[in-house]
Amino acid sequence: MPSLPARALLGFIAAVLSVLTFHQGVVELYHLAGMAPAAWSMHPVPPYSVPLLVDLCFWGGLYGVVFGLLAPHLRPQLWLWGILLGCIAAAVGWFIVAPIKGLPLAAGWAPAAMFRSLAINGAWGLGVGLILPLLLPEMPRRRRRFAT
Repeated sequence: MPSLPARALLGFIAAVLSVLTFHQGVVELYHLAGMAPAAWSMHPVPPYSVPLLVDLCFWGGLYGVVFGLLAPHLRPQLWLWGILLGCIAAAVGWFIVAPIKGLPLAAGWAPAAMFRSLAINGAWGLGVGLILPLLLPEMPRRRRRFAT
């Protein structure tokens, strides 16, 4: 089993890769449907004018650190735990980040906007749960037992 710092780093890397592929892939699908801005945006965001994609990778990576540290304690289907991670990230966005930015709670309780957030963040979490085990090949896996 990798050390704590290694698991934290690999969790960060898995989450960043998931932002670049799963998260932004779903954003682009919404963009193609005319329901969201284009993915992979380098538009600067306040307060430090960091490109949006870099900002998303950083914050997603921090969630990935926690996920990487918890991974050995979770059941083998990390992709399911990843989806839960994405739902938690969406909830944090709705109830903590939005008020800080002066935005309405939970996307103004608009069902379509809330679903879009869950879909994007859920896809990101799924990606984290699929990518991390590829980076941590020595994670213990339970063997399936078949009835005989």
